[in-house]
Amino acid sequence: MTSSTRFEGMNINLPTSIRSANRRDWRQIGDITAEAFSEDPFNLWLFSGGRALRPLFRIMARDIYLKEGFCHLHGDEAATMWATHESNLRFPPLSLFQLMAAQMIHGTKGAMKRGMAAGEALEKHHPHAPHIYLFTIGTRTTARGKGLGTTMLAPVLAAADREGLPVYLENSNPANHGFYTSFGFEKIGEFSVLDESPPMAPMWREPQRPIE
Repeated sequence: MTSSTRFEGMNINLPTSIRSANRRDWRQIGDITAEAFSEDPFNLWLFSGGRALRPLFRIMARDIYLKEGFCHLHGDEAATMWATHESNLRFPPLSLFQLMAAQMIHGTKGAMKRGMAAGEALEKHHPHAPHIYLFTIGTRTTARGKGLGTTMLAPVLAAADREGLPVYLENSNPANHGFYTSFGFEKIGEFSVLDESPPMAPMWREPQRPIE
């Protein structure tokens, strides 16, 4: 069985194991994502540890992706945050203040400076052509190896294919390259935020025709 949700004209058919997240789910989305990215090379460089990830992803879920985009949850095991090329992905002023305060408490020296540089670099390299944007996909540590990554990606990729829309992401962990290429994503470049940062790899997936 499936359920259906719409976002800006897209009809996304979700299996019953996945639900569309609502505004009350921002903490859960943030916590799942923070745990999923706790060993990510880029985020380890950015924050020098995982304590600062939870407030970052909670604020981003609450004030950006649940408002400007759409998010999906698989119980308390997996979460995704999506947007489109038309979404406003900048922090509102109050959210930015809260993020800065959280980094002063939980972050390390220079984390906010690195974070601001990362935001500017991501915005600079973000494509302008119409597309669906996958900001994050993540699972709890205990839920890895269950195929939840495929389960979470497939409905939106299928909807993008029906609408003839490409899908874009930035891969911050080389270990995930094979996973994304298995869905048709191709690496379209590489950039560093600062000289000492691990590289980010933008990836692009053209819409694919369904197998008949």
